Amino acid sequence: MSVNLNSPGHYLHWWVVQISVANAVVIAVMLTLFVLALVLPFPKGRSHR
Repeated sequence: MSVNLNSPGHYLHWWVVQISVANAVVIAVMLTLFVLALVLPFPKGRSHR
């Protein structure tokens, strides 16, 4: 898969906020991983008795 880096980027506009689609995707992936890290349980190891 090749990407044309010579074309202008695509931007999203919300009132005074302007963000590129690429940055929005990165932020969405980071938020998803953060929520998964909070929700998923830690692996249970052996007890040290």
